[in-house]
Amino acid sequence: LLFLWSFTVSIFGIGGLLGSSGSRYLTVKFGKKKCLLCNNVLMIVAASIMGCSKISQSFEMILIGRFMCGVSAGLCVPLHHQYVGEISPRKLRGFANSTSSFFWTLGKAIGQISGQRELLGSQALWPLLMASCGLPALVQLVTLPFFPESPPYLLVQKGDTEGFKKAIRQLWGEGQHQAEIDDIVKEKATMKNTKILSVLELVKDRASRWQLYMIVTLTATIQLCGINAV
Repeated sequence: LLFLWSFTVSIFGIGGLLGSSGSRYLTVKFGKKKCLLCNNVLMIVAASIMGCSKISQSFEMILIGRFMCGVSAGLCVPLHHQYVGEISPRKLRGFANSTSSFFWTLGKAIGQISGQRELLGSQALWPLLMASCGLPALVQLVTLPFFPESPPYLLVQKGDTEGFKKAIRQLWGEGQHQAEIDDIVKEKATMKNTKILSVLELVKDRASRWQLYMIVTLTATIQLCGINAV
């Protein structure tokens, strides 16, 4: 039982590793908006599987659902940061990117509060608690189709100039946005002359060695700083 509980908890992280590893390939091939929409479907399916596990009397369904949730979360984190940053005008970009961290922490807090025995953590209601992760995914699945694809993706990856201009007007209005457009055009020109490194090549790259050390140290020690308790 101890092994099964430990595996049930940790399989979320395994799924997250796989999801984040495949995010770059999927975004380049299908675009950020389509990936987010498909990711929402994956999360809703995972929530449904976990929610039905008690009725089916199957702990295997919890394992499968947790793994799928991990894959969905692994895909969502880089996708969300990229998409929100790219659809925001320059003056709001920093604020928009910071909101994702706020809501990530808020979601953890709501999950921990809802998991109390007095609320959804009871013997009768815990399947609803496990299925509740599908609710935000459902909201995004319904609302996201009204948003355009990321303008940089349309211009840089697809070369769709008309679609790019249409997305800019829909997101930022009819005003002057030449500075933002120039930034995206410069990015496109830069990417043509820049080799995209694989994970192994990045690890071997001496120029990025200290940045990698810093990121790994921060990520590994953030759980020790008390943020979860806060």
